[in-house]
Amino acid sequence: MTLGALIRKQRELAEIPMRQVAAAVGISNPYLSQIERGLRAPSEAVLNAIAASLETTADALYREAGYVPPPEEQEAEESDLLTAIAGAEELTAAQRRALAEVYRAFVDANAVRRARHAE
Repeated sequence: MTLGALIRKQRELAEIPMRQVAAAVGISNPYLSQIERGLRAPSEAVLNAIAASLETTADALYREAGYVPPPEEQEAEESDLLTAIAGAEELTAAQRRALAEVYRAFVDANAVRRARHAE
């Protein structure tokens, strides 16, 4: 089961309307719908907020969705890149945060896509 499908299942089992979850998380209904349909991968912050609204954790959602963490070597490369982004003094703090979030969103989207194709 994909992460998005799992989020939808958990939301429906808890009988929480999509509007309520979206409002609690601070995102739009269409964005939550895209996440649930697997069209968008949520950022870490959004996933944590969704998990909290469903009274679970992001780690629990990842585990149940069958997400396998990347190998340690890849984690080290990601850490190096995020460190470089954080140290880029030519960018503003907001730009550094945005760049790191975009990078994480791409990595998460690819992980979801790989997991979906492995099913």
